[in-house]
Amino acid sequence: MRLILLGPPGAGKGTQAERLMKKHGIPQLSTGDMLRAAVKAGTPVGLKAKALMDAGSLVPDDVVVGIIADRLNEDDAHNGFILDGFPRTVAQAEALDKMLAQKDMALDGIVELKVDETALLARIEKRARETVAAGGTVRADDNAEAFKKRLQDYRAMTAPVSAYYASHGALKAVDGMAAIDSVSQAIDEALSAKA
Repeated sequence: MRLILLGPPGAGKGTQAERLMKKHGIPQLSTGDMLRAAVKAGTPVGLKAKALMDAGSLVPDDVVVGIIADRLNEDDAHNGFILDGFPRTVAQAEALDKMLAQKDMALDGIVELKVDETALLARIEKRARETVAAGGTVRADDNAEAFKKRLQDYRAMTAPVSAYYASHGALKAVDGMAAIDSVSQAIDEALSAKA
């Protein structure tokens, strides 16, 4: 299964991607995770992305597309994948379409988690508190100021991706504000309807 999860920051894409990954035995390809790993490793891409990520800004398309193209060549992605946090722009969606066509692959589903933006800040703050309580380190972009910037960027650049896929008849919308199990069930139903 080859799947894209769309939705604004804090919508629960990572949580749902993890559940789908376990259910279908395919990797979650989170550009955010891949970029954070590159930052931690101090790679050239990581150094380039660090300042942008810390400010809550999006990383340039060419960097992200290159990371995804490389990742799709790895063995564990041959039987499917879940894209979480990509594509973030219509240009990235178009680049993904071309990349998949070159690899003779097609997407099996595009699911958008619809959420109430006014409730997202509370969700981000809760995630930060839970991370601290669990002894983890809070991401630099898990704060109100960076979140507002991320949401602004999402509205400007990423929201049009939903319209792009909807125009191709491929988009399935799910209520991302529901309980986690309910969201998972709605995603399963949306994917079954596609099949």
